Amino acid sequence: MKLKNFILFLTFVFSMYSNGYAQQSTIRLANGEWEPYQSENLKYRGVASRIVTEAFALGGVRVEYDFFPWARSLELAELGEWDGTFLWFDTAERRKLFYVSDPLVDIQYVFFHLKSYSFDWKSIEDLKGIYIGATIKYDYGETFQQAEAEGRIKVERAPNDEINFNKLFLGRIQIFPNDLDAGYEILNRQFSPEQARQFTYHKIPIRSAPHHLLLSKKVASNQAMMDIFNRGLSQLKSSGKLDQYLAESRRGEYKK
Repeated sequence: MKLKNFILFLTFVFSMYSNGYAQQSTIRLANGEWEPYQSENLKYRGVASRIVTEAFALGGVRVEYDFFPWARSLELAELGEWDGTFLWFDTAERRKLFYVSDPLVDIQYVFFHLKSYSFDWKSIEDLKGIYIGATIKYDYGETFQQAEAEGRIKVERAPNDEINFNKLFLGRIQIFPNDLDAGYEILNRQFSPEQARQFTYHKIPIRSAPHHLLLSKKVASNQAMMDIFNRGLSQLKSSGKLDQYLAESRRGEYKK
């Protein structure tokens, strides 16, 4: 090997070690099905999976995925049988077992409505007299739940989100709170493109919850891996690509 090439080789090896992924250029993540964020049935395995894949790729790390029931995916990561899992809330208990990433996706519940219905709100009191749909057993936040229990707002619960969106389309309810991205996944699946374009949402969220990547503390390389991921995630955010991927997902572009 020529001296120049040998020096370049040593520089490359040193760079790999200094970035913490020389001994593990692949990371294995166990996940559950949650369209449009994570799914075997979507391009890139969903929008959140695409963000994770590309954030790691910016640090030279390849991601392998497999899908399990949600509780099982968390258990596999906790035991270190798989390196990590996402998307999860950040809690004190989880921080004892996992390295927790910067916020990966900020999942927001917003009020969907038809464009033909003029709707605005700032506080729960602005919802009085409006016919609101909701899904049985879903928690929309303390303020909403309390106002519903006290009868200060009119809420009609249905068995699932799909029924509520159909009721909204038919004018049987006027607004419906739902996860913004999951809501658009349902609209793109359940309605024709022309029908889906009749829906919109209010930008003030009723509830907002950051979700994260968790990497097991039982895997020796995971602290370095988390540093690599957070750097890549920051680059995706600052470049505008993260917002681009979410917008593509909401337009239904990740359907296979």
